[in-house]
Amino acid sequence: MDVGSQKLDPSLAKLTSRDFNMIQSYQDLDVYKRSYKLAMDIFWKCQDFPQKERYSLTSQIIRSSRSISANITEGWAKRKYENQFKLHLIHSLGSNAETENWIHFANDCGYLTKKEAEGFINRIEVIGKMLTKLHQNWQTY
Repeated sequence: MDVGSQKLDPSLAKLTSRDFNMIQSYQDLDVYKRSYKLAMDIFWKCQDFPQKERYSLTSQIIRSSRSISANITEGWAKRKYENQFKLHLIHSLGSNAETENWIHFANDCGYLTKKEAEGFINRIEVIGKMLTKLHQNWQTY
C-alpha cells in the first residue's frame, strides 16, 4: 500500500495474533522501528535547539516522540487483550499527532528548516497511517 512516497507493509491488511508467529517481539513491527527511529532523529536534532528551549519545546517534542514507540511496546505486552492493545495504539496515534504539532512550533520558531520539518511530518504521517491500519485490522484469537 502506498503512503505518499513510502510503502506500507502489505501484511498489515488483516493481522491477527496468529500472524505474529513470525513476529516475536514489538521490535519486529515496522511501525515500531519507524517510530523509534523518528524519536531518535528528533532527539539528535533537538541537540541543536537553543538552550533556552531545553525545558520547554525540546522536552515536549522529545517526550511526545518517544511516547509513540513506548505505547506500541506497552500495548504489545497486553496484546492478548484486544481492547487494551488497541487502546495503546490510540495513545500512540495521539502522541504522533502531538509530535507533529511540536514540529510545527520548532519550524515556526526557526529551529528547523522547512525541508527538515517536512521530512519529519512526512514520516509522522506514514507512522499515523500504519498505526491506524494496525488498529483497524488487529484481532486477538
